[in-house]
Amino acid sequence: MFRRAIVIGSSGAGKSTFSRKLRDVTGLPLYYLDMLWHRSDKTTITREEFDEKLALMLQNERFIIDGNYCRTLEMRLARCDTVFFLNYPLELCLASVIGRAGQVREDMPWIEEVPDPEFLQWIRDFHAVTLPEMIEVLKSWEDRVNVITFHSREEADAYLAELKEKWECDEN
Repeated sequence: MFRRAIVIGSSGAGKSTFSRKLRDVTGLPLYYLDMLWHRSDKTTITREEFDEKLALMLQNERFIIDGNYCRTLEMRLARCDTVFFLNYPLELCLASVIGRAGQVREDMPWIEEVPDPEFLQWIRDFHAVTLPEMIEVLKSWEDRVNVITFHSREEADAYLAELKEKWECDEN
C-alpha cells in the first residue's frame, strides 16, 4: 500500500473529487495545493512562502497532495511513493469547470461564480503544452514511484472500489 500520494492532472479533471474519495478510503490526510497558494481575496502567497509550506507538508510520513503546480512536481515526486495521474480529455475538463461554477468547494477559498475565460484558455494550453511535458516527467520517475494513470472517471472509480475492499481487508 502507499502512504504518500500525489494527485495530478488538468484543472477540471476531478483531482479534488478523486482525492477526497481516496482520503475517505485510506484515512490519509489530504492537502490541497490551491488552498496553500490562494488566499480568500483571490491573491496568492509568494513562491517562496509556497515552497516553504510545501516542504513542511512533504515532511509528513503520510499524505495525499492534490494539485499540479508543475514547477514543484519534481519536489513532490522525490517524496511521494504513488502518483495518481488523471489524464482525461480536454472536453471533459472544460465541461467540468463550466459545470462547477457557483459551487462551494473545500479545495478553493472562494466561489468561482462564472468560469473565467482566461482560466478556460489556461486549460486548453495545459492540454497542448504542459500535459505532454508532465507525461515525460512522469516517465522519468516510473522506476522510482508507482504511477497510476486513469483515462476516465470510470477507471478511477473502479480503482477506488477495488482499493476500498483491499484497504478494509488489510485493516482487519
